[in-house]
Amino acid sequence: MTGIDLNMLRLRAQLLLRRAGAPACIAVALCLLGIAAWAWAWQQRAMATQLEARPLPQPELAVAAVAPPATASENLARFYAVLGPQRHAEQQVKLLFDLAAKNGLVLAQGEYKSGYDKASRIATYQVTLPLKGSYAAVWQFALQALRAMPFASLDELSFRREQIADTNLEARLRLTFYLSDALTDAPTDAGGAP
Repeated sequence: MTGIDLNMLRLRAQLLLRRAGAPACIAVALCLLGIAAWAWAWQQRAMATQLEARPLPQPELAVAAVAPPATASENLARFYAVLGPQRHAEQQVKLLFDLAAKNGLVLAQGEYKSGYDKASRIATYQVTLPLKGSYAAVWQFALQALRAMPFASLDELSFRREQIADTNLEARLRLTFYLSDALTDAPTDAGGAP
């Protein structure tokens, strides 16, 4: 009996749709879609209202112990602590040659220039090295040198290749070592007076 009822209902729906025509069917479908969209929006708004009503968990604020700012003399002492010792400048150059050999670079004789600033009592030792090897090896060497000597600055790194197809190139690397005067102590105040 339910099979007959379902067939009967289906037949009546088909007859009704044929009598109403295509525009009326489209209008009814759009109305049903509108009602479904309105119901969905209503449900979303109800969920948003529930979320807004619920209090948000408050993060626990940890009281960070902030160190007081360093004084000028403390900053100056830190600066001088990072400088390399002037009496070991030749050992630093030897370390550069060892790092170059470790990275498979050909290192010819370099140029060396020393300087000294009386006001700050800082000695500088500038080293210019011609290198031959691969691009990656030169960069690896430069980074290892800076890690090994935190008081050095990389002032210049230039590359030259004879032909595009060459895997080895010629590089020029210039480092400056900032060194403390071994004979006197660092200035004790911000003014530079001993």
